Order: sequence, then C-alpha cells, then structure tokens
Amino acid sequence: MRILGIETSCDETAAAIVEDNGTILSNLVLSQLDEHRVFGGVVPEIAARAHLENIHKLVEAALEDAGVALSGLDGIAATCGPGLIGGVMIGMMTGKAIAAACNLPFIGVNHLEAHALTPRLTDKVAFPYLLLLVSGGHTQILIVHDVGHYRLLGTTIDDALGECFDKSAKLMGLPYPGGPHLEKAARQCLTPAAAREQFPLPRPMKGRTGCDFSFSGLKTAVRLHIDRPPPGTLLMNDVAALACSFENAVCETLVDRCENAIIQFLGNNESQTPAFVIAGGVAANNALRTALKDLTARHHMSFIAPPAKLCSDNAAMIAWAGVERLGRGMTDKLDIAAKPRWPLDPEAGYQKQVETT
Repeated sequence: MRILGIETSCDETAAAIVEDNGTILSNLVLSQLDEHRVFGGVVPEIAARAHLENIHKLVEAALEDAGVALSGLDGIAATCGPGLIGGVMIGMMTGKAIAAACNLPFIGVNHLEAHALTPRLTDKVAFPYLLLLVSGGHTQILIVHDVGHYRLLGTTIDDALGECFDKSAKLMGLPYPGGPHLEKAARQCLTPAAAREQFPLPRPMKGRTGCDFSFSGLKTAVRLHIDRPPPGTLLMNDVAALACSFENAVCETLVDRCENAIIQFLGNNESQTPAFVIAGGVAANNALRTALKDLTARHHMSFIAPPAKLCSDNAAMIAWAGVERLGRGMTDKLDIAAKPRWPLDPEAGYQKQVETT
C-alpha cells in the first residue's frame, strides 16, 4: 500500500509518499520562514498564499522522488485540521481533487493524530502508549489506545509550550523561529547552576495533582527579568544564562506533570510493555528529551522520540496516518469539512467540566 500525504496546516507546505511497511519513499517540506521572519511569526494569509503557489510543485516532486505515478497510489491523505483554516483548505482540496480524479480513497487526517502515530512509523510502538504532544499550538498528554481512540489526561490551561519557547526567545532578542535558537543559546551557558541563581524562574503547576500544564507565568517571568534594570540589550552571556534557566524550568515542569501521568498510566496496567512517547515540534529539543528519558527510565518504561525531522510538521506523518486509517477501512467522503479545531479526545472537555462542578 502506498499513500500520498499532504500537509498544509501552518507554514510548511509538504508532500510525501509512504508505504504500509513504513518505508518513506519521499518526504518533501517547503518552509516559509523567509516569508514570515520579518513579522516575527506566522501570518495566516501569507501562509495560505504560499501553500496555494507551491502545493502542486511539492506533490509532483514527491511523486517523482518516490518513482511513483498517480496510478501507483492506493489512497490520498491530507490534513483536514486543526490549523490555520486557509492553509488547511488548500491542502485538503488538493487531496480531494487528486482522489476524485484518480478514483482513490480519501483520508482526512487530524494533524494531531498524525503526530501521535508517528512513533508507530519510526519505532513500531504497540498500542497502548503514553504520549506527550508538544508543539507551537498544543501541549497535551494522552493515552493512545488505538487509531481514533485517545484519552486526554492533561492539557495546557493557557499557552502551548512551543508558543512559550518562541515568545520567550523573541523577548531575549533571538531570531525567528525562536525555539531552536533558544536551545542553541542555552547550550552556550557553561554554568547552569549560576544561571538558575541569576535568573530564577517559576515551575508552573509543579507539585499539584493532575496532569495539566501552564506556561503563561513562565513567559511573564522571562519578560520581568529582561525589563528589570539596567536597561538596554542583554549581553550574550546573559541571554545564554536566561535561556539555560528557561530550559531547566521547562524540563522540571514537564517531568513533574508527566510523572503524574506515568503513575496513572502504570497504575491502571494500561500496557504490558509500557512506552512513553514524545511528539510534536518541541520534541526535537535535546534537553527535554534527556530529562524525559531519565524520568521514564526511573519508571522502567521505554522512551521513544521520532527523529527531529519527523517531529516538526511534515507530510510523511500524514501519509502514515492515512496508512493506519485505510488499513482499518477508515476513509472519508469528499464532503468532509476542514476543521480549525479538532480534539483527539472529544469527550475530554465534558469530562473536565464534570470534574469541576
């Protein structure tokens, strides 16, 4: 089985061909960093226009790189949400048009599910497993029971971790996109203990019950450190120290929140071979990977993190989600709508409302 995947949910235009044995025949991503850098963030209209201009080129190139004709495909998978609705619609309509023209099944993919299933593409992890999904728009911890079956244990009550990384980096004067540059600056700090003393930062929600996250206070604390006297641009040594302290605060916070989820997961005997998976763009951060790997080792769980290139938005994960769904007969009609919001666990909002009443 060969599936064409199309991804256009944010600022990467991507197309890929993936086989059901996990072979990635092609995986092309066209970044829009240059278009958005001057604005310091993604501008939805600019992103949509760039997708419209380039999607057909990416699809053609993915087919050519894979050495596959349209007649050699078994299905078309495209992101149908969540994301910036203009971009989502361009990729979705492209996928629908190809599916209709070639009489192929269409699979409307939840972008979050594609992240969640990526470890099955890269590491063949068995269901169920515990997933930490961390990206620019989402911070969630879920039990992945099966394709289409997820249980939300915790989510952010304010900002997503990726947003906190990017905005904190911007406050520090680091280039866009901020997350990777903040990580690079943190590695230049030679005295982490002194950095934490120089720039003390909060660990939001640490020590509380449950698995929810909060990052707005951490971002505010970064701003307060930057705004305090003496005024002026931070020296590079100060930036490195602040970035290091920030990363440390994030790692401690995530370890605390995730440990609660791990205890719940293991206590319910969810799996005989328990695995902890991290996915999403922020999952490429090495300090975060190391901290969570140490945590899972203490609880005798396997730690799985996809390669960095498959953590950020890409079409191979969309194609693989298509493989998983098509293999179970889970296809969509061509009238499926784009969804700017699309939770993996639709019942979670109701459950949380009940818990607090």
